[in-house]
Amino acid sequence: MPHVLSVNLGSRVAFEDSDTGHTGIGKRPVPTPVEVRAPGPRGVGGSGLVGDHISDLRHHGGDDQAVYAYAREDLDAWAEELGHEVPPGLFGENLTTVGLDVSGARLGERWRVGGTLLQVTYPRVPCRTFARVMERRGWVKTFTRRALPGAYLRVLEPGTVTAGDEVVVEHRPDHDVTIAHAFRAVLSEPELLPGLLAAGDDLPDKLRRKVARRLPRPA
Repeated sequence: MPHVLSVNLGSRVAFEDSDTGHTGIGKRPVPTPVEVRAPGPRGVGGSGLVGDHISDLRHHGGDDQAVYAYAREDLDAWAEELGHEVPPGLFGENLTTVGLDVSGARLGERWRVGGTLLQVTYPRVPCRTFARVMERRGWVKTFTRRALPGAYLRVLEPGTVTAGDEVVVEHRPDHDVTIAHAFRAVLSEPELLPGLLAAGDDLPDKLRRKVARRLPRPA
């Protein structure tokens, strides 16, 4: 049964290698229920999880990136490649899941998680802070090559989540545009960008603008 293995929150800590001088990327599992709500637009709103810190509001957080999920199975694959343990929250994810193909989720997919309803929106794009936290040379290229980015989620219905909550996919769109497909289109295979239009209304505005810049302009 797909479920939440852990709910992870981050605190603000000093980090000289980040653009802001601090970060909340290093998240830790919490044992108690966590309130989840729409945080507001990016640049103003931070995390969708109450008590979770986001430092760089210009690039992270906001309604369309309110919650970040990553599959435990993919973390295990990374642990084998890296040669060391990858604990829940190390990648900055709020929800570490089991039994769910997170990067294979379709844009617009809706998940019932605990008392919340969440919607799949964007793939995670690796940033400089992530690379420096991992302390591995060429990490951004390595992460990009694997194309297992995990998924950002929008909060459609607020509520609480806790470790052990079942994840029920309440709606899966008819199109085949997945998080992994969108990630590859944006970062490594730009020829795939026009195909993202198959997601229709499930394609977030940010990705739609990227596609528009790729398409030839009318004569």
